[in-house]
Amino acid sequence: MGQNRGVSRRTVLSGVAGAAGAAALAGVPTAAAKPSFDGYLDNAGNYDDLVDKTGQNEVTIEVGVSANNGPNGFGPAAVRVDPGTTVVWEWTGDGTHNVVAEDGSFESEYASEAGHTFEQTVESEGVVKYYCNPHKVMGMKGVVVVGEPGVGGGGGDESDRQTSGPDYGDWFAKTGNFERTVDQTGQDEVTIEVGAGGNKGPYAFGPAAVRVDPGTTIVWEWTGAGGTHNVVAEDGSFESELTGEAGHTFEFTAESGTYKYACTPHTEMGMRGAVVVGGGDGQTRRGSGRLLAIGGGVGLTGAIFGLFGAGVREKTGRRD
Repeated sequence: MGQNRGVSRRTVLSGVAGAAGAAALAGVPTAAAKPSFDGYLDNAGNYDDLVDKTGQNEVTIEVGVSANNGPNGFGPAAVRVDPGTTVVWEWTGDGTHNVVAEDGSFESEYASEAGHTFEQTVESEGVVKYYCNPHKVMGMKGVVVVGEPGVGGGGGDESDRQTSGPDYGDWFAKTGNFERTVDQTGQDEVTIEVGAGGNKGPYAFGPAAVRVDPGTTIVWEWTGAGGTHNVVAEDGSFESELTGEAGHTFEFTAESGTYKYACTPHTEMGMRGAVVVGGGDGQTRRGSGRLLAIGGGVGLTGAIFGLFGAGVREKTGRRD
């Protein structure tokens, strides 16, 4: 790279691993095995392996490399760096792209100019997942692994915490993107993608299984990929409408228990999920709260849930 990077932005990212990064630590082996990152890169066509870039003060990732049926990839898609390394994303000039962290810790501007750069200095060990907003559904995603997550500092205990979960029986037998119950406790709101990459297409919930605290609001957000999807509890305690609109959301606030759910049109393809609330004793229980109809209401099904007092909210259109 030349000394003159043109338009650029530099941010010191302290504690970027955070709660979201910690949740992925158990899925990142330090050996040669190809990590799965909880299925995050399943639809990233150019993800071949975790590239070791340790020992360098600065590492460059290209934005707009050939992948995913066009110039819609980050190259390389997954890298390992040392804490304190500056990661530089450099645009190839093919298409308009941006770089957005899944946990919201950073976001670049949209750019198409060749040579445009965006920089982050990663200080803390962990896993940083990011994507290009316009092309995320196509698989334009990336991962930066900082240091050796899970090695020392109680890493073994963290791994046990991440892989523990209730016995789901054969619920996930056909679900290709289910590996473990991802710990997302300590958050007031948790988002699950509807139409994430998995099961031979955009036919998955991402992540497939999560653990949250009682009172947490679960937000299912549609990617717009894979056609029409819905979110239906196995025990009938909640059900969203069928929609394919990107940005549509459906929310549920639950009490302790385990909630298994599926997409009705694609359940046999493996599009299933689970939310473990609190200790998760394996019993499915109803949520509590009240129905909030936003932007036109949720129809007859929503009205029925309102009678039962389930904490459900459905919204059409992108979230702010």
